Amino acid sequence: MSDAQGGIPDSASRMFTRNEIMEKSRELAELIRGSEEAQIFKQAEQQIQGHQRVQSLIAQMKKKQKEIVAFESMRNQEMVSRIEKEIDELQAEIDAIPLVTEYQQSQADMNYLLQFVMSAIQDTVSQKINVESGKEAPPSRCD
Repeated sequence: MSDAQGGIPDSASRMFTRNEIMEKSRELAELIRGSEEAQIFKQAEQQIQGHQRVQSLIAQMKKKQKEIVAFESMRNQEMVSRIEKEIDELQAEIDAIPLVTEYQQSQADMNYLLQFVMSAIQDTVSQKINVESGKEAPPSRCD
């Protein structure tokens, strides 16, 4: 398509460079970063990082996971099973902390927002281009 004088293509058919696309993706990332979901997630993450009990439990779990690796290499399944049970107990204790539940919900909300954005981009592109074959979709109407 071109303007009335038959010259420069209009914005609907304009070609974009990779750099322009990357710039638009950075703009989109800034919009997402400034979203309510992202702000809540960042706040929840900071609270988790500053929560002594949660950090202590996480450190204990990491230590136990290293112990499992060691006992697996020694083929001591009895100790592996015992330590796995201890890890499950630590995980249950972590999950019982309300702040952790809030953090997990904020993670889920953030993931939903990112999936929503990806789907919106995919749907918008798919309306214009047949992504499967790389061919342009037929026009929705003839003018």
